Amino acid sequence: MSEIPISESVTTDCVIVGGGPAGLMLALLLARRGVRTSVLEQHGDFLRDFRGDTIHPSTQQLLHELGLLERFLERPHADLPQVTMSFSGRRLVLADFTRLPTERRAIAFMPQWDFLDLLAEAGREHPAYELRMRTAATALLRDGERIAGVRAEGPDGPVEIRAKLTVLADGRDSALRAQAGLEPVGARSAIDVLWFRLPRHDDEQIPFMQAGDGALLSIPRGDFYQCAHIVRKGAWAGDAASFEAMRRRVGVLAPAFRERMTALTSADLRVLDVRIEHLERWHRDGLLAIGDAAHAMSPAGGVGINLAIQDAVATANALAPQLATARPAERLLRSIQRRRERPARVTQAFQRRLETVLVKLAAPGEQVPVPLPLRVVQHLPVVRHAMGRFIGLGMLPEHVER
Repeated sequence: MSEIPISESVTTDCVIVGGGPAGLMLALLLARRGVRTSVLEQHGDFLRDFRGDTIHPSTQQLLHELGLLERFLERPHADLPQVTMSFSGRRLVLADFTRLPTERRAIAFMPQWDFLDLLAEAGREHPAYELRMRTAATALLRDGERIAGVRAEGPDGPVEIRAKLTVLADGRDSALRAQAGLEPVGARSAIDVLWFRLPRHDDEQIPFMQAGDGALLSIPRGDFYQCAHIVRKGAWAGDAASFEAMRRRVGVLAPAFRERMTALTSADLRVLDVRIEHLERWHRDGLLAIGDAAHAMSPAGGVGINLAIQDAVATANALAPQLATARPAERLLRSIQRRRERPARVTQAFQRRLETVLVKLAAPGEQVPVPLPLRVVQHLPVVRHAMGRFIGLGMLPEHVER
């Protein structure tokens, strides 16, 4: 069978598969330093719900360094200077960001589509930047053993984009990793998350996290809450009985939601199969994986976006000085993995420890005492600030090089 003819052939310095936080940040950073960069995003817009929307102080600091922080703050958002929990009616402080050495000392909750629109708009201000929407990468191109770009399906037909470097920033379900011979490994997560939306009343304040008969996170998004109900891995059966039990549990955890839960249907529910995985090797000659494509994170701590963006900054800092004129040697790609792998692995280990607490909180119908780690945090303010630093900045914060 003959191949479908190519409608367009393009040569660039870097092609990035995936228009998420890591891909768009990397493209912006490269293009502002004159590196010709094409981003391929398979959807026609960024309007997809149930995506991470926690923008940590580390990422806001990067926006400040790029001169984008004021534009960021003009968009709808809600600030969280402390991570708090209501545990059977008792308020607990888990992490405190108020002493961080950053421009802003709070997590900002912003719908991810607004954040991605901001990055895309900033990228388009640079001549070297190209964002191709409705363009899905389908295959890797090769020159012998070297990855030389991608083949994609665009709105006008098949397109080949050849590049000195191909970056996979297309998430934990990356379609091209296997083609590159990169396979994730990792142990099974202890939790799953049930995502849904509930209406929010004007000026209503609901605790960010509530625990007791199960666990619930409520993220304010203007006129609605994005809610995350944590369950033990495999506990969600998806049938009518488990759905009704879930509605009752949420009503007990958040009495203010009880009436609103009656209007929720199973069609309104999205199940996140939580995975904590990593690639043992992030690169091939001509190719690099970053973000969730290299290390899939649990939603615990909400650090996934921010860790992916740190990958993007480290990649741009390492590659921008030469990528416009030369193909990066594989040893340079290896150095990026060495720099970013340990922060990712340490954070994943932290998430696994955190899941041991969350899985206890996700035990419906059981009287769960306040776990020892949470009791320690309450009695030692220095621990709350240390937790704020680890969650808010990460193990190895990156900064934009000029």
